[in-house]
Amino acid sequence: MGKVILVTGPARSGKSEWAETLAKQSAKAVVYVATASEDPTDEEWQKRIQAHQKRRPQDWLTLCVPRELSATLAAAKPNTCLLVDSLGTWVANLLEEDEISWENTIAELLETVQLVAADMVFVAEEAGWGVVPAYPIGRQFRDRLGSLARQLGFICDTVYLVTGGHVLNLSVLGSPLPPAGG
Repeated sequence: MGKVILVTGPARSGKSEWAETLAKQSAKAVVYVATASEDPTDEEWQKRIQAHQKRRPQDWLTLCVPRELSATLAAAKPNTCLLVDSLGTWVANLLEEDEISWENTIAELLETVQLVAADMVFVAEEAGWGVVPAYPIGRQFRDRLGSLARQLGFICDTVYLVTGGHVLNLSVLGSPLPPAGG
C-alpha cells in the first residue's frame, strides 16, 4: 500500500491547496483526480474549476472521474501520487444509490485504497459542523460524507484538518477512534 493522506476541513479553508502541496512534496508524478463535472451553464462553478486548474503544475495529468473512483485508483502506477479532489463532490455524484449499493461502493473504495501501491491524497469537506439539514437528501449527503471520511481516516497514514488558513496534523495531535461500528 502506498502512503494515504486525508485532508479535511470546511469550505474555502485551503484544503485543496494543502493537498496540492503534499502531492508536490511526494516527488512522484502527480495524477489529479477531479470528481467534479464541468457544467457550462453554471458560470460560478466553471470559475471554481478554472481556479483549481490554474494552480496545478502543467506536468500533472488530470483525470475527470465523477463516479468510477475505485477503478481509477486500482489502475494507478506505483510511482505516482493521486490527488483526489474531492470526496464531497464524488459523494454528491452518487446520491441516487440506494443504501445497499452505497455500502458496496464504499467497501470497494476502502478495499481498493488498501491495495493500491501509489500514494494517495484525498480531499474531503467537513459538511457536518452545522445544523442538521432540513431535507432528507441533505442529511443523506452529510451522513454519507462524514461516515466515509471517518472510515477513510482510520486507514490513512496521516489526517490533516485545514481551517482558518492553518493546517493541523490530526494524526499527531489526536487519537483515532475505533472504526465506525467497532
